[in-house]
Amino acid sequence: MTRLLTILAFCTLLGFLGILVFEVMRVDLAIVAGATLLLVGIDSLRAGKS
Repeated sequence: MTRLLTILAFCTLLGFLGILVFEVMRVDLAIVAGATLLLVGIDSLRAGKS
């Protein structure tokens, strides 16, 4: 159940940031969004192992 909620939250964040990046079309915003997704992904993977 926890893994399902984690995937749902990640997909929701991915959708929100995707819409934001493609509507605003700024390189710096895309870099920050990419870094955010990378950090969330790493944190999710590390939290799932413990």
